[in-house]
Formats: sequence, C-alpha cells, structure tokens
Amino acid sequence: MEAKVKKWGNSLGVRIPKSISTQVGITEGASIEIKIEGDKITLAPIQKKEYSIEEMILMISEDNIHYEINTDGPVGKEIW
Repeated sequence: MEAKVKKWGNSLGVRIPKSISTQVGITEGASIEIKIEGDKITLAPIQKKEYSIEEMILMISEDNIHYEINTDGPVGKEIW
C-alpha cells in the first residue's frame, strides 16, 4: 500500500490506514517501535506485558519497595 509523507511540525508523519491499524491491533495513543533496516523503515506495535498480582509481588525487592508515608492526620471534612 502506498501512503503520502506529510509535514507535522518539525517532523514528518505518515497516516496509517484503518484497515492496517485494525489488522495489527493498534489504536490512537498506541506505542510503536520504529526500526531502520537497510534503506527501509519498519513500524511495529509494542505489546505491553500484563502482569498478574503474583508476578508483581515476586518483583518486589529491597531496592524498589515503597514504605508507608505519613501524610499527617485528617483535616476538616476528610474524616469519614
């Protein structure tokens, strides 16, 4: 399929036709990887891994654990 390159600010942009975006599963705001392979530009959707709660718990370490932060007591109508 052929597409036109258009100026977009200081960059260049290419519109991805709906038929192609649907086929590869990308929507507005999706992250894509851009690679240069020889004289070709390749675009590929980045698949974000979804973690289970068990996997996330296993990734907790002394280096990344967040400890409780005291933000002081309730004020005014914050008491439920």
